[in-house]
Amino acid sequence: MDPRLALQGHPKDLGGGFVVRRLLPAAQRQAVGPFLFFDHFGPVTARPGDNHDVRPHPHIGLATVTYLFEGAMLHRDSTGAVQRIEPGAINWMTAGRGIVHSERTPDELRGLTRTSHGLQLWAALPVEDEEIEPSFAHTPASAIPAVDSGGALARVLIGEAFGRRSPVATRSPTLYLDIALLAGAALKLPLAEERALYSVDAPFTLDGQVQPAQQLVLLRPGEQPLLGAPGAARVVLIGGQPLGRRFMSWNFVASRKERIVQAQDDWRAQRFDPVPGETDYIPLP
Repeated sequence: MDPRLALQGHPKDLGGGFVVRRLLPAAQRQAVGPFLFFDHFGPVTARPGDNHDVRPHPHIGLATVTYLFEGAMLHRDSTGAVQRIEPGAINWMTAGRGIVHSERTPDELRGLTRTSHGLQLWAALPVEDEEIEPSFAHTPASAIPAVDSGGALARVLIGEAFGRRSPVATRSPTLYLDIALLAGAALKLPLAEERALYSVDAPFTLDGQVQPAQQLVLLRPGEQPLLGAPGAARVVLIGGQPLGRRFMSWNFVASRKERIVQAQDDWRAQRFDPVPGETDYIPLP
């Protein structure tokens, strides 16, 4: 049987010394299911006075999916949404025709030593939904279903698995799981049209074969390997229905290159709706 494709992350500095590990898009693979962007940030410790805020910036043609393991951030966007993001919750922001948002440290944490750790993914939108109205949806950790299977605790963040369905609404078939494994635990993985696994902290096994941490391992269509771990490990599974090739430039995603150019011109001229109460922004690179 052919070896599974494994994508290696590369460091990306988002500014202020805040470095993330980027797995998608990759030269070998643009997307897994609808997911065409995968950033793993942290765990990083910030000291009092450190500024890791992300100033207002735009998106089109995608949905951002933010999930924290540790820390907190304050989300604001041009729809007027203001949401504190905390561990275990799913925050799904649909950019559609265009949205602007910022991600900042909550004020009460700025004077403290704090840890930030999580994942930010982008999901492509179906072509017919690329120009829908922007929106933001927060699903608290308490609303996410979980299945405990003999030392493997699987949270169904998005989609359906193990007989449980997430309340998070999507525009196409999507699967996103957070699986906490104890040493020696085993779990048969659910199916989806495309899938990949990523361990945030420790090696895991597929049918007994060890897979290093912090690489994105693509599963073969139709296979259901047994997921395990030699020691405790935190593994996420992403996948779903592929939506086709997309053009990507900076924070913009579209099925047409001309739409990317239009979005660049609109941001340069500040024609996007602003984030209420915010005046600064990240210029077009």
